[in-house]
Amino acid sequence: MLSDSTIWNDFREGKSYALSYIYCRNVELMFHYGRKFSPDEALIKDTIQEIFYRLIRTRTSLGETDNILFYLMAAFKHEIIRSIDSEKHFEVSNAENNSYELSITYSYEDELIGKETDQNRVQVIRRVLSTITPKQREILYYRYSCDYSYVEICKLMSIKYDSARKMVFRALKSLREHLEPADMIFLFLLKK
Repeated sequence: MLSDSTIWNDFREGKSYALSYIYCRNVELMFHYGRKFSPDEALIKDTIQEIFYRLIRTRTSLGETDNILFYLMAAFKHEIIRSIDSEKHFEVSNAENNSYELSITYSYEDELIGKETDQNRVQVIRRVLSTITPKQREILYYRYSCDYSYVEICKLMSIKYDSARKMVFRALKSLREHLEPADMIFLFLLKK
């Protein structure tokens, strides 16, 4: 199996297999990621299409990467914010420093509703997740669902390393205060 850096370099050089490989391997994950930001499937599909269109157009001037999915997710986040600014598709909190708080909704919440027979546990987890801030939900998603390092999270969220660690610590502390140990384990077992 080829490494991400090899595939990316082949894409930048115009080799025909690389674009198809990158698209097929990542489009479903990008769509799943997009559902964290908005239930508007058309907006998500348009954003993904715009990212790939821009990649094709600028392929020769793209930088190197050894993690294609991270690169695409960062591009997706940037593009969705651009869409928010230009079309105002959904609510965004604009803080004093012009950073955006996108409302991350964990996809497993929906899956729990359909699959989990213990509705009480689902209600408790949803209630507890609503007690933490959207930024905390977002950072927990990146840290535990995507398994990103703090360095990668800092790039995606435009925050400092120490701030990222503190935000994760505070979010987990808040969750621990409201959840039983079994529910905490259940929460993190349902990462995707």
